[in-house]
Amino acid sequence: MWRFFEYLVIAGCIVVLLVVSHGIGQLAYTWMPAEATEEAQKVDSLFSFLTSIGAFIILGLVGMMVYSVIFFRAPKNDYSEGHPSRGDIRLEILWTAAPTLLVLWIAFQGLNIYQQLDVLGLGQIVHLHTPLEAEPAYAAASDDKPKPAAETIEVFVKQWDWSFRYPDNVISKELHLPVNLRTRLNMHAQDVLHSFYVPEFRLQQYVVPGRNIDLVVTPTRIGQYTLKDALFSGTYFALMDTNVQVESLEQYNQWLSQAQKEPTDIKNQAIAEYSQPPKTLFKSNWYTVAPDTSAIANERKVMNDT
Repeated sequence: MWRFFEYLVIAGCIVVLLVVSHGIGQLAYTWMPAEATEEAQKVDSLFSFLTSIGAFIILGLVGMMVYSVIFFRAPKNDYSEGHPSRGDIRLEILWTAAPTLLVLWIAFQGLNIYQQLDVLGLGQIVHLHTPLEAEPAYAAASDDKPKPAAETIEVFVKQWDWSFRYPDNVISKELHLPVNLRTRLNMHAQDVLHSFYVPEFRLQQYVVPGRNIDLVVTPTRIGQYTLKDALFSGTYFALMDTNVQVESLEQYNQWLSQAQKEPTDIKNQAIAEYSQPPKTLFKSNWYTVAPDTSAIANERKVMNDT
């Protein structure tokens, strides 16, 4: 009877641990920036599950240690060693098989999410080309087959600037995306390795020089976000950010028609910082890439010439 009661208490503790761990996993959603894409929902679901598993393990281990300290304390002045425990084949199988299956499941979910992001271009046979060419000179691998998308936007990144080419050769320093539509971002790096990172999108993709990296996103939340270069690419990389506007299809088309007539210039923070006088007593004489001061009008002319 006592053994049954003991098993019942253990089962009750496990149930409580499961409920508390699930609650902590749900709370993990609030630790992240707001979800703004379909891809973000998949990433956050996996993160919530991992948080629940981690909470269950840590709370279970701490609970066992506290229970042992309270009920299995050695008497005062008792310095004898405890009886050595012998292995139980059932326990050995359990704590070997359970983590193995869990890790395999997590790896499968991660691979599934990565495949749904539609990242193309990482296996291309590449020839170096100028990023602003109308027709990039590269040969795609046979397994790189673009999936359907409602819109395609060219993304160009260099020290220290982001620029975006939309249909009808519209060039902007801001990224505009229509909500609830699949948009393909065809990304090009002109000089060094950069990283496309929008926290609310849960996307962080390297942009490799000489390669066209295709990334398909589906924004689901209207608002303004910030695109950052998440990879150290030089002195002013922390200033390489720009606005990302997710808007309705009507607003997107309206902006597109307006930008085609009157391109707007965006202040480049890297240029502003580079223009400031030195704030140190001694110059380091380190080589620094000067930010490009070309205006959008000049870029539009280059695009039209190509």
